[in-house]
Amino acid sequence: MSRFQILVEIAEHQPAVRQQEIAAMLGVTPQAISEYIRDLVDEGMIKAPGRGRYEVTREGIEWILQNAELLETFVRHVRRDIIHQVAVWTAIADEDLKKGDKVGVYMKNGLLYASLAPSVASGETVVDTPKGEETGVAKLDGIIEHKESVVQVCKVPRVERGGSRNVNLEQLAEVIGTVSVVACVGLEAWVSLKKIGRIPDLYFGSREGAIEAALHGIPCGIVIVDESFTDFLKQLEQAELSYEIHDLVAS
Repeated sequence: MSRFQILVEIAEHQPAVRQQEIAAMLGVTPQAISEYIRDLVDEGMIKAPGRGRYEVTREGIEWILQNAELLETFVRHVRRDIIHQVAVWTAIADEDLKKGDKVGVYMKNGLLYASLAPSVASGETVVDTPKGEETGVAKLDGIIEHKESVVQVCKVPRVERGGSRNVNLEQLAEVIGTVSVVACVGLEAWVSLKKIGRIPDLYFGSREGAIEAALHGIPCGIVIVDESFTDFLKQLEQAELSYEIHDLVAS
């Protein structure tokens, strides 16, 4: 593996590459790198046309390609065969389950469930589990189907621009009535929700919580003061989530 890494580093940075730089990249001593390079030169894998100048030869490139293919095969084996067998997913038992049951695995209300009913994704339980408790599912195969939700973003003004007193409460209530999870940013948003009789589900860490809920397919909305509005939209776009904007400033 060290020979492979050294050859790749030289190929990437040739011809002017110092042994100290390679040592720093790989986390070993320059003396160890010097010994490896001397052996690689003797074997015709690299050539040294000048001090501090190294180039990978055709034989070296062929050796890199051959071992890269072997490494790819090994990684596929680890991902598909080893991790697939030993990884255990946690799900809620939708009915009483026995160890070794073949189960379908699916999302419901943002949570992962397992039952005896067939599903696109399936696995095998690793422990006896009564309905409603968590179970372990190994040998997971297939894709767990779920659809991300559209985030309803409700913008309210800061206190100096009227705050909750300048919010269209009727429109706010209409939007909030369509979602399951409500987050808010800013006291202006909190008071606006209080005026329509809705205590937010998320206040601290609300932006991250709203994004997480939407990624799990839970219908969610966030009431947010205008000064934080633009930055939150950037977070949604980075998470590749869809959203609808509701400007709640009363006309």
